[in-house]
Amino acid sequence: MKKMNSYILITGASSGIGEATALRLAQAKKSLILCARRKQRLDTLKKECLKQGALDVICLTMDVTKPAPLKTFLKQNPQIKVHSLINSAGLAQGTELIQSAKLSDWDAMIDTNIKGLLYTTRTVLEHIIAERGHIVNLGSVAGRLVYEGGAVYCATKFAVRAFNDGLRMDLKGTGVRVTNIEPGMVNTEFSLVRLGSKQKADAVYQDMMPLSATDIAESILWCLNQPVHVNIQELVIYPTDQASVGQVVRGEKSIKNIKLKK
Repeated sequence: MKKMNSYILITGASSGIGEATALRLAQAKKSLILCARRKQRLDTLKKECLKQGALDVICLTMDVTKPAPLKTFLKQNPQIKVHSLINSAGLAQGTELIQSAKLSDWDAMIDTNIKGLLYTTRTVLEHIIAERGHIVNLGSVAGRLVYEGGAVYCATKFAVRAFNDGLRMDLKGTGVRVTNIEPGMVNTEFSLVRLGSKQKADAVYQDMMPLSATDIAESILWCLNQPVHVNIQELVIYPTDQASVGQVVRGEKSIKNIKLKK
């Protein structure tokens, strides 16, 4: 009889929070399934995860909006069980007002941030119920507060928050835990993808100290490591320099320029 191996599946694993989470879970000696579109990056990440201590690493080159490869893989490998899911794939595109926004940007955000998360969750949900596992969704503070030029992106993250709540209700009695991680400003490729310019992306984090992807990865591991009777339903994480959406401290008052008293 083949040994059943329990894995944590991470979407959007080739960069940003997904990549950092893979590396942190590798250090915690977990078995991982890494999903993303960029094969070369996944291959490089696999080597590093194994070096960091991962028990096993499987890479799936796929788009979360097209779950067929994941379905096929799970069907062909019944010995592999998905215990937990980290829905990290997501993006923002454009900052235009609604009246001048590109429909293609809307489609990209809705397809990845909502449909991709839904499709992946549904594909592995039978596994997670059987394993009494954990689903961690990457939301955003933009799922709580709307800002100008971000209406559709914010709408997708409001949707993630609503789905997180509904999923937790639907899964009551199964032992499955459901968590929504809602970060503020995190210095990843997020702004580069959205703004299309490194100069513009760097300006977003200029003269302040944003969160790092590793900060969020640590928080995800903390949620996963809670006792089975403890479910962190929502975790809102701001950098100290960000009081709220659009409320950012820069320059002399930034935490990076203040010497804290011990």
